[in-house]
Amino acid sequence: MPRLSLLFATMPVPGHVAPLLPIARTLTERGHHVRWCTGEVFADRIAATGAEFVAMDPSIDHQGRNVDELFPERTRLKGIAKLRHDMTAVFLDPIPAQVADLRRVLAERPADLVVHDAAYVGATVLEQLGGPRAVSVGVTPMMLPAPDVPPFGPGLRHRTGLVARLRYAAVRGLLDNVVFKPVFDHRDRILAGLGLPEGERQLASVSEHLHLQNGIAGLEHPRAFMPPQVKFVGALVDPAPATALPDWWERMMTAGRPIVHVTQGTVADMDLGQLVLPTIRALADENVTVVASTGAHDVGPLPANVFTAPFLPYDRLLPELAAMVTNGGLGGVQLALAQGVPLVVAGTTEDKPEVAARVERSGAGLNLRTSTPSEKAIKAAVRQVLDGGTFRLRARELAAEYRRHDAGPLSADHVEQLAPAGAVRAG
Repeated sequence: MPRLSLLFATMPVPGHVAPLLPIARTLTERGHHVRWCTGEVFADRIAATGAEFVAMDPSIDHQGRNVDELFPERTRLKGIAKLRHDMTAVFLDPIPAQVADLRRVLAERPADLVVHDAAYVGATVLEQLGGPRAVSVGVTPMMLPAPDVPPFGPGLRHRTGLVARLRYAAVRGLLDNVVFKPVFDHRDRILAGLGLPEGERQLASVSEHLHLQNGIAGLEHPRAFMPPQVKFVGALVDPAPATALPDWWERMMTAGRPIVHVTQGTVADMDLGQLVLPTIRALADENVTVVASTGAHDVGPLPANVFTAPFLPYDRLLPELAAMVTNGGLGGVQLALAQGVPLVVAGTTEDKPEVAARVERSGAGLNLRTSTPSEKAIKAAVRQVLDGGTFRLRARELAAEYRRHDAGPLSADHVEQLAPAGAVRAG
């Protein structure tokens, strides 16, 4: 196998960078040269994989800021208006600068392939303009449309049969031709400015050569046809930094009660009143032990059955859990399911409705269909998951499927198989 020269390119967002870290690490360990163009705040994490960090154009680098800080006008928007804003301002407007970035980096050293998160559209556009072949990495649940799966976005329940297909077609038509029409029109104007024709009316960005999908088929909505270039590679989750055991660890382990973990992830933890605090209150009198990750927040006095810490040793905690309550971040959901932990999901932002819908369809958990569930709803859902053996059984079946997918090496295998015979040799 020749030593490949590869260029990675990702949106400067944690959830778009992190899934590609195991891929880059494996490829560098195999002797390939990897450069990675993204935001400055990720330089150290990228260097730790053995890849060479390349700073992206400062005009499209988020510099660790959240979306509201980047676009203050967004705070005045709600619902569809906010979604349209994000799709245009966050993902489409950077396309010309992304193309220029890639051209600059490739002028310094050519690459055999450009490996990009599927939201970094500039890589696909550059290929249309004559650049290297692009390999997409799906960092959300599968977005590729099909007649027999719900359209991506609203988190619709998966159903089978003719009536379901007709409903999906109607909703998809509404989304593509009405709700997202201004978004697609905006994208087409950007493409025209680059000398390209209009794109398809769909949200998906899937390479025609190779698409590495984060996750397993068992968690995805089943479909009659899956394009052959789509490869499910398992959980693209980089190992978390080592975290010391909290001083209450032994007390938790010897309490003799089922352990339930509640988390709002690392991005949506600004307001613990959405999920963490209601879960603590809901389960205060239940025969369970609650473990909550609280980040930098002080949550005040706690019930006797609750333990908290800013950060938790997930490699040690997850195998001990009886259930997890989560806002539906894909990384955390996959880590839990890989350990056979059933879920209660409460999330309605970004791709979380789609993650929750897949957990529900898979039978490995419940979908509360809100990001701010009531204490009553949380208590009932946790009881149902703990008492219903089918949730645990299904989660364990998915865990067995995850064990058959070593995501980093499997992704690297696919990349190596795609590489051209006359590869650009890294020197």
